[in-house]
Amino acid sequence: MKVIDPYFDILSMPAGEAVLTHIELAARTCYKSEDKISADSAARLLKGLLKSGHHSVFEHVSASVRVVCDRGISHEIVRHRLCAFSQESTRYANYSKDKFGQEITLIRPFFWSEESDAYQIWKQQMALAETAYLNLIDGGASAQEARSVLPNSLKTEIVMTANMREWRHIFKLRCSGASHPQIRQLMLPLLDRFNREIPVIFDDLYQEFRADIDRFSTIAALGPCS
Repeated sequence: MKVIDPYFDILSMPAGEAVLTHIELAARTCYKSEDKISADSAARLLKGLLKSGHHSVFEHVSASVRVVCDRGISHEIVRHRLCAFSQESTRYANYSKDKFGQEITLIRPFFWSEESDAYQIWKQQMALAETAYLNLIDGGASAQEARSVLPNSLKTEIVMTANMREWRHIFKLRCSGASHPQIRQLMLPLLDRFNREIPVIFDDLYQEFRADIDRFSTIAALGPCS
């Protein structure tokens, strides 16, 4: 049994200035104001669009991210139906095989210290789930049958692609204090990364959640961000 922290990996994201100029060109098509394009016009225009609520133009640029999280959090992520998703399948991934180390991998519940009774109860139950899974496989069950005993804490990988308007929507919901702490553990550092890579578009959300971003940056494992 292996226990890891969640992380993300940016798979595809256009250069920040290219994002601004692309969206500016789309927006100015609406107003036929292409003649107003200048070296510094994109940022000014996009700030105005954000303020006015004209957010549809942000749909013209997308980014793809690989998220490594637990199955419970992945169920929340895939509810964002305007994204495209590709997820690790427990029907076909047989964790008894050598490629998986003949063990299941779990996401650490960071809200419990490893010395706490709660964490020890969790760890004990995860070990029982792993034993049950491997025994079922050894007894002739297929991976898709044996997965019935796998827990919500099981690690999964999910590639998600969304346009900038949808990413804003995701961050607005999933960085909120009302969200599950483990999805905030991922989304707050991811918002920070988007804000650093792409000017203007996420500035307001970054400022809204800045205190929590700073707090969660000491918790989240960002992984091999490329």
